[in-house]
Amino acid sequence: MKKLYPDAKAALDGLLRNDMLIASGGFGLCGIPERFLEAIMDSGVTGLTFASNNAGIDNEGIGKLLRTKQVKKMIASYVGENKEFERQFLSGELEVEFCPQGTLAERMRAGGAGIPGFYTKTGVGTQVAEGKEVKVFDGEEYILERGIFADLSLVKAWKADESGNVVFRKTARNFNVPAATCGKVCVVEVEEVVPVGSLDPDAIHLPGVYVQRMIIGSPYDKKIEFRTVREREAA
Repeated sequence: MKKLYPDAKAALDGLLRNDMLIASGGFGLCGIPERFLEAIMDSGVTGLTFASNNAGIDNEGIGKLLRTKQVKKMIASYVGENKEFERQFLSGELEVEFCPQGTLAERMRAGGAGIPGFYTKTGVGTQVAEGKEVKVFDGEEYILERGIFADLSLVKAWKADESGNVVFRKTARNFNVPAATCGKVCVVEVEEVVPVGSLDPDAIHLPGVYVQRMIIGSPYDKKIEFRTVREREAA
């Protein structure tokens, strides 16, 4: 099965539709599947729900799709650094399901493992628990969280071999692995594709069985959310 496609548009062909749930990797601007997000923006699909740690920043990452009003709901754990996100939420244009970071990662992992729900103490007694089932274990309250089963997973990685075995680079692994496993179809953009057998089997972070399609997205512009430098002292 050939998994490598020429570009993001080709890799997403036949996969996109309105009102779908998409799990997207990344943390801030680190490890975001920017080529796929741009292709989704160009496709014009609307009514999208994104499960992602955050929505990037204004005009970067999922933030681009917020600008074009293609996102109707965010399932996210961090909602800062994005003025358009804030504006749409406060005006009622965007639905937000706030989810603690560890809970969001576990919801994705649970979906990938076929687990429909799990109990956690995180969020007990807060707004996070509103409307959710509460169960007592050993005298302690836990709330029921549902696993995330996405229609599509978007992933950004460092390297892959031709069969789709994937390696992430350092912190760019972040939410990409759980996001990859919880989708019906997983598409991956990488910086480099190498021949089968080139990667150390013990170094594989995401086995190729999870990957249906992939592209080479490089070269990438390594963006930084905040660039803070110290003023040079006079000699």
